[in-house]
Amino acid sequence: ERGHILTSKDRGATWVQSPVPTRVLLTAVWMHDERLGWAVGHDETILRTRDGGAQWESVYAAPDAERPLLDVWFSDAENGFAIGAYGAFLVTADGGSTWSERPISEDDFHLNSLAAAADGTLYLAAEAGHLYRSDDRGTVWRPLPSPYEGSFFGLLPLSDGALLAFGLRGELFRSSDRGETWTAIVSGTQATLMAGIELGGGRVVLAGLAGALLTSDDSGKTFRSSPQGDRKGNVALLGTRERLVLFGEGGARPLENLK
Repeated sequence: ERGHILTSKDRGATWVQSPVPTRVLLTAVWMHDERLGWAVGHDETILRTRDGGAQWESVYAAPDAERPLLDVWFSDAENGFAIGAYGAFLVTADGGSTWSERPISEDDFHLNSLAAAADGTLYLAAEAGHLYRSDDRGTVWRPLPSPYEGSFFGLLPLSDGALLAFGLRGELFRSSDRGETWTAIVSGTQATLMAGIELGGGRVVLAGLAGALLTSDDSGKTFRSSPQGDRKGNVALLGTRERLVLFGEGGARPLENLK
């Protein structure tokens, strides 16, 4: 909120706030390496850092478009995408210095999340049950068969080649064929799921609103629900099996020794 960006150099134990040239709500960040990264948010705001998040510069904004950007991803130091509401899909080939719009369809569904699999396949989670896949690093996007008509807020490609899709009302699905077919997974929650992380050894963690927290030890085939008592929503996860950090309504909070 209000353009706040925090950085940590000790795995989330302590945080330092960075000066930022905006006060709009920021929604996502992507770091290419330990120094170069980008953040996006409302008013189609795009920021860039070249020093690991200590300083940020504004490289793009379009407040008149009245569209928030919701995710950002770069394949390398030069080529990246920023996606968002009403079908917003922006492309850069110069490290974010300039951006151009490249709609992926004639529809204007909100594009909520972009994820990359280890084999280079890209996936988009979108509004109203829409899912997309690109097999050519983002040039062409193909709609995927959808198992659900409600909005998806996240996709998590797993190391075994499987793919998880999750969103409204705790809806959770797994695909073993790159999104061509889906199997419904019992989530044990009605809360909207927002974020996921794979921690190795088959461990997968999903988080969402109302304190929702799901864990799996079999690469996402089954999950158990362990809702957080404070019921504060979480929208992002970062960390390892030994130290996981939740980000959301409660700020940045470590969750140690996750069962």
